[in-house]
Amino acid sequence: MTTTETGEQLKQLVKEKYGQIAEQSKESNEASCCGATSGCATVDYTVMADDYSNLKGYVADADLGLGCGIPTEFAQIKEGDTVIDLGSGAGNDAFVARSIVGLTGKVIGIDFTEKMIVKAKINAQRLNYTNVEFRQGDIENMPVAEKIADVVVSNCVLNLVPNKKQAFAETFRVLKAGGHFSVSDIVLVGDLPEGLQESAEMYAGCVSGAIQKDNYLLIIREAGFSNISIQKEKQIILPDEIVKDYLSLEAMEEFKKGTTGIFSITVYAEKPYSCCGPTGCSQ
Repeated sequence: MTTTETGEQLKQLVKEKYGQIAEQSKESNEASCCGATSGCATVDYTVMADDYSNLKGYVADADLGLGCGIPTEFAQIKEGDTVIDLGSGAGNDAFVARSIVGLTGKVIGIDFTEKMIVKAKINAQRLNYTNVEFRQGDIENMPVAEKIADVVVSNCVLNLVPNKKQAFAETFRVLKAGGHFSVSDIVLVGDLPEGLQESAEMYAGCVSGAIQKDNYLLIIREAGFSNISIQKEKQIILPDEIVKDYLSLEAMEEFKKGTTGIFSITVYAEKPYSCCGPTGCSQ
């Protein structure tokens, strides 16, 4: 099997799983394994998600409880900005961003799953939001022109993308010179058992698409970004019943100590005003 075939299969798996999740409530998603209603024991997914409910612009119907951070809290969005939300789901982060950019700004949400796009558009229409747009598309080949975004945000999505180098190259392409991104994502620290990383159920939900933290930051640097910093970091303490089939008791204790395991990070980086990115110089 080629890398391309594997990537396409994983994309299809994500599309199918998140198509199911789009039809569930936030409560159903939080009460199941990373949004999955089958294939794993019932656990509390709120170990991943952060609470949006007190944020300006929060729309409860758009919150499916699938994030692992609040990137809009750190993204330095300004009034009048154009913001792109990668993996916009039902519109949660897009609507929070809209409350900041105001009527003079614009928010474009991109999601791979058609059912998520439908749900997000229904939410936007119901709220009469005319400056929020949702487009179905692949983050590795975004359906937007180059150099149109002031800010890119994403919440627990890029770890699901098979070709992260291409995803960050595309992020570089769509940002204006001087623009920046703030993304929350799942990364690994230390070696995890092969079975855990290759588990399709865990991949579709939250974990096994993740890569090592150092490699993640290297990909961002190699894409041409500068001023890279981690704005927030927290360890994800997964319930024992999720990982007991993959980790020994000793290894599970190491997870809890933080010396190895799964972490949520919110990363900030800028596209320089004059720079040479992966496709050449950009002014």
